[in-house]
Amino acid sequence: MSTQNARLAARVADLANATVLCIGDIMLDHFIAGAVDRISPEAPIPVLRVTGETVMLGGAGNVVRNLSGLGAKTCFISALGDDAPGRDITSQLTALRGVDSSLHVEDGRTTGVKIRYSAVGQQLLRVDRETVHPVGEACARTLVDRCLAALPNCGAVVLSDYGKGVLTEAVIRPILEKAAALGIPVVVDPKGRDYTIYHGAAVVTPNRRELADATGMPTTTDNDIVAAARFLAGHCSIPHILATRSEDGMTLVDANGSVLHLPAQTREVYDVSGAGDTVVATVAAALACGLSLPEAAALANVAAGIVVGKSGTAAVTAAELVDALHHRDIGHAEARILDLPRTADLVRGWKQAGLRVGFTNGCFDLLHPGHLSLLRQARTRCDRLVVGMNSDDSVKRLKGDDRPIQAESARAAVLATLELVDAVVIFDEDTPLKIIETLLPDVLVKGADYTIETVVGSKVVLGAGGEVFLATLEPGQSTTRTVNRLREKA
Repeated sequence: MSTQNARLAARVADLANATVLCIGDIMLDHFIAGAVDRISPEAPIPVLRVTGETVMLGGAGNVVRNLSGLGAKTCFISALGDDAPGRDITSQLTALRGVDSSLHVEDGRTTGVKIRYSAVGQQLLRVDRETVHPVGEACARTLVDRCLAALPNCGAVVLSDYGKGVLTEAVIRPILEKAAALGIPVVVDPKGRDYTIYHGAAVVTPNRRELADATGMPTTTDNDIVAAARFLAGHCSIPHILATRSEDGMTLVDANGSVLHLPAQTREVYDVSGAGDTVVATVAAALACGLSLPEAAALANVAAGIVVGKSGTAAVTAAELVDALHHRDIGHAEARILDLPRTADLVRGWKQAGLRVGFTNGCFDLLHPGHLSLLRQARTRCDRLVVGMNSDDSVKRLKGDDRPIQAESARAAVLATLELVDAVVIFDEDTPLKIIETLLPDVLVKGADYTIETVVGSKVVLGAGGEVFLATLEPGQSTTRTVNRLREKA
């Protein structure tokens, strides 16, 4: 591991000591996934057969989800409507660890909801229900009063501006002035073309398109980005611009002219929506616990690389951040070895993208052609394959004290190198039932020496509308038989 990565990984635990004030536009993100098998007879449009729905916090709410995932404490302030989505938001915020919410219900405001319909990872349609007008004078005063009261107990501030009316200049200005007086850095996820309203912020984080809109300048090349960011910093008296550039990474430019290019992390990209929320949350939490802005930006770049590998408005966790910093130098294979919570998060993203998820399990003590045949057959039934692997203790209970031959770390590392396998999760129980109940795979695969009724988890998968597939066995292939032959020869 590089020195910088080791230093950043060691500081991730400090994020739990951060307290961040976040104010901005909150909404619900509603994802409806399905399959398209036919065209409607009523009009030339696809018919979506719904297979799953997910509702999660969006907008500034996704910033809060990320702060909570990183372990930081959050004081969250926003306005919403007196409606069912508003009550759903309140409930979801209450369930987040370390979040103290202060939500003002404004008469006449509709809580924002974005509904996205997709099939096989392709978004078909987005429907927005929302109010897009500035909060009233009374609401603005309430929001400002609550922010000013919370500021002295916070180490950083996030202004999450989605242009829906919460962050008016009347709200922004007193917060920036009080934060400056207290020496508290303010991180802004901006909206619109006039960034002078953010004067006094420590750093503003436009994406490539927002930077072009705000400056009227090209943002295609590295030099374009730097020139536009310098112009914006000088014109709006903002000391630092952190330009997020999707597949090209991020660029940090300060008003004095220094430039730091952070290349994107190489990984499979499912969805870039919400990555900006992850960036501002990570930068703010890092600044709140004493990291420098270049360090905070580097950490945010790694975090963004994690969430683009998920589907929908996703959040990053401190554990994922540490793993990513370690695995960046180790390689992609070991990054596939995950614990159950992270595997579940990955599976949710795959399912939201309309991908079919398969699961199989075993000890995989000495990998042989029978194992490879099982994995190949399993992969033909799904788009992504999760493999559950018995821990050393589990193998001993099942096979005897002289097993396993290979330690669990070695067995998992070998499995993770196979392109057939997308995730490996180790379990300590005698069976993978807990994993199956958590992941609810679309297809459960075991060898044909079982019957569907005797496959562990078959009732769970079938009850959820999934499939159990019995793979053809390779004659004469088993680890036990191999071990016995070796003993005979010895």
